[in-house]
Amino acid sequence: MAEAESKKVIKLVPEYLLKRRKAYQAIKATQAKLALLEKRKVSHGKPLKFKRLEDLLKDSHKKHRDETRIRRSQHRPAAPLPPANRLAFAVRIREIKGVSPKVMKVVQMLRLKKIFSGAFVKINKTSVSMMKMVEPYVAWGFPNLKSVRELILKRGQTKIGRRQVPLTDNTFIEQHMGKHGIICLEDLIHEIYSVGKNFRPANNFLIPFRLSVARHAARDKAGLLKDLGNPGFRGTDINSIIRQLN
Repeated sequence: MAEAESKKVIKLVPEYLLKRRKAYQAIKATQAKLALLEKRKVSHGKPLKFKRLEDLLKDSHKKHRDETRIRRSQHRPAAPLPPANRLAFAVRIREIKGVSPKVMKVVQMLRLKKIFSGAFVKINKTSVSMMKMVEPYVAWGFPNLKSVRELILKRGQTKIGRRQVPLTDNTFIEQHMGKHGIICLEDLIHEIYSVGKNFRPANNFLIPFRLSVARHAARDKAGLLKDLGNPGFRGTDINSIIRQLN
């Protein structure tokens, strides 16, 4: 009887099957862990955003100040349009946290959603009134040809789908802007600076310029850059701001 039990053969499992079982168990363990984390995330809900009373009061005062400023500016006579300059460049140099909804809407229309972002603007009665509305947060003025050329050559980009593409290939520009008579970078620069008949599609082709600030730039007590000066209308001094941020 003992000899029969000793002669029992133990079935061996192939190595490839053991490896497959081990990999399957690892996958199931990972899936179970992810499901548990997802369940905890749903059960806990969104984290509570705590806001201090001082921040609420600050935002409320800023909104009230913006609404009062906009209401007063509506009763003032409109500023005369510049006779020679038809192109302006606007760059946001202040934070817009807690501003009035009207100011936020104008900032979005000007495509200045991020601080130190800039965009070209065609000068007319509507755009000047928009600039007045966002004056405490945006510096704007009249760029010269050198500034326009440097901005487009150094930081000119467009958006194709979700991908940002730098403007370095004239063939690419001709492919997307050839129907407007723009086949190279020089044509694009000329159309923007001269504010031609195809200024709007050319300006929409360019995404807002993301300008940079020196890491060790001098700042005042409020954390604002000293060299940039105050926001608002800067005339031809906007060229010096472009030099600093480009």
